[in-house]
Amino acid sequence: MAAVGSGSPSGHVFRVERARGPVWYAKYRLPDGRQVQKKLGPAWTGRGRPATGYFTKRLAEDWLRDLLHDARRGTLAGQVRTGATFADAATEWLRYVEVDRQRKPSTVDGYNAIVRAQLLPAFGQMPLESITTDAIERWLSSLTGAASSRTKALVLLNGILKRARKVWGLQVNAAAEVEKPALSRSGDVRVFSPEEVWALVRAAASEQDGAIYLTAAFTGLRLGELLALTWRDVDFAGSVVRVRASYAAGVLTTPKSGKVRAVPLAPDVASALALLGRRLHWVGDDDLVFAGEAGGHLDGSALRRRYKEALGRAGLRALRFHDLRHTFGTRMIAKADIRRVQEWMGHADIQTTMRYLHYAPRSEDAQLVAEAFSVGGLERGTSGDELGRLGTSSKTS
Repeated sequence: MAAVGSGSPSGHVFRVERARGPVWYAKYRLPDGRQVQKKLGPAWTGRGRPATGYFTKRLAEDWLRDLLHDARRGTLAGQVRTGATFADAATEWLRYVEVDRQRKPSTVDGYNAIVRAQLLPAFGQMPLESITTDAIERWLSSLTGAASSRTKALVLLNGILKRARKVWGLQVNAAAEVEKPALSRSGDVRVFSPEEVWALVRAAASEQDGAIYLTAAFTGLRLGELLALTWRDVDFAGSVVRVRASYAAGVLTTPKSGKVRAVPLAPDVASALALLGRRLHWVGDDDLVFAGEAGGHLDGSALRRRYKEALGRAGLRALRFHDLRHTFGTRMIAKADIRRVQEWMGHADIQTTMRYLHYAPRSEDAQLVAEAFSVGGLERGTSGDELGRLGTSSKTS
């Protein structure tokens, strides 16, 4: 660790060993008392002139010496106060994503919840300039919960400070230097068996709820898409359901992918929907398939509560409502090519669909391995009895 400068401002450079190689950092104190830590770049460990973007100890010290010189002269970028607090920046960013970027109301509601619960308590009244990388790292390490949730909070913080640079001229986005929590992705999804789906349908509190559970599992529609489904979207003659809209947070919007898509209408679902329609006194094309008591959209939260109660009555595992959608994906990947499954489920990225691939039965793969390792008496076609005798003889030899 090497110190540079004396008096105020002051600072030092230091090297951190990372999994991808050593990195040089600078930590310094400005005349107003603010402490800043900045990642300079990867450490040069080779011989000769450092490659572009790499730092030796001397280059790191030179960078810090120049910065401290500007700080003493009062010409350092960022020394001018913006006059805004983090709460101001958060309010502006939420307005920006809702109005300018036109994010869906359900998305904005989710952002609001994270800002209120995790960001404002930690940074709310702090001046933007006083938020440092060190402070953010301490805050991030104090958070509990899944790594994905902590990562989402950090991403929002980064977006807020990035927006503040444009609106208030904030010179440094301290969140940009913070490493995201490591995510462990098993790739596994929890799904129902066909027998469990039917058990859930039988345990539903009403015929309509049963039809919703069946449709969710046999079409893969998201909850918001089910709530927005109209009779115009159900093509009995063509055996298809067209997904045109989604309903969430009291607002009707486009599906998550932003595109209309068509999903096969299985005979069991067609029968359940036809029976549901006949029980209604009158059904118009624009009427909702799954309507609330007053004819409006169903309450999604209340539906989830009834779903959990139905799980209990059926004696099933506590799977999420969304796992009905996963059930469709895992069953269909065994029958159709991945591009068709992607289209049916409305995935913008095929990588999302690929998580279902390990559910596709591929018995021929085992035969390929057997052929690749076929030697001597263990050739293709060796029976289980013969393998058993071979195992017994090897123990007695």
